[in-house]
Amino acid sequence: MTDDRSNLLAGLESAINYHFADRSLLTEALTHRSFVNESGGKWTKDNQRLEFFGDAVIDFLLSRMLLERFPDSREGALTKIRASLVDEGSLASLAEEIGLGAFLKLGRGEERSGGRRKRSLLADAYEALMAAVYLDGGIEPVQRLVEAHFARLMAGREVLSAGRDYKTEFQELAHALRGSMPRYVLRGISGPDHERSFTVALFIGDERMGEGAGRSKKEAEQAAAREGIARLESIRITPS
Repeated sequence: MTDDRSNLLAGLESAINYHFADRSLLTEALTHRSFVNESGGKWTKDNQRLEFFGDAVIDFLLSRMLLERFPDSREGALTKIRASLVDEGSLASLAEEIGLGAFLKLGRGEERSGGRRKRSLLADAYEALMAAVYLDGGIEPVQRLVEAHFARLMAGREVLSAGRDYKTEFQELAHALRGSMPRYVLRGISGPDHERSFTVALFIGDERMGEGAGRSKKEAEQAAAREGIARLESIRITPS
């Protein structure tokens, strides 16, 4: 390993406040398959195996964290909350917080196509990194990282709302109050291919009830439905 690469890895260790006894695990976690494919056989390990294990490690530790934080929540709600926290966008945002993209070993083609900013690639590398920490240091350091990172993630959103299906709630409320079914209209798609943003408007008949944005059409529809529920509720409690 060159001195430059060693110094780079030290920068990531500093960012996560964990120093590896076996840096080969860290290197493996940061190696994308495109680098292996272009190495001409000189490199054989990419991060896919660690990504697989890291997914399980994060799910286990996050499940414990959610049980302790939300003792009155039922299994279905906890499952939905966990799913919202470990989706591609959430994991990529955690990777971005520690600057993970700058440390990746990418092939030339992936580098040119903006691989260091791709959400799918960042999410996979984050899972691999958590697996590498576990394999190097055991459960305690990775538990500390998961709790710190996901606590910050939960603080920035209304986590309990992740267990709700706003589209179903809005449909039931709209039927009860208006006797009508909702209609979702895609208003626009923006952003680069690896970070799309969808905007959806919600209507009952011709009346606009809400608008939402998200990284997928489904996420945007949920956001619009949430706004629509608030609007219908306000209309219901407003004296005539």
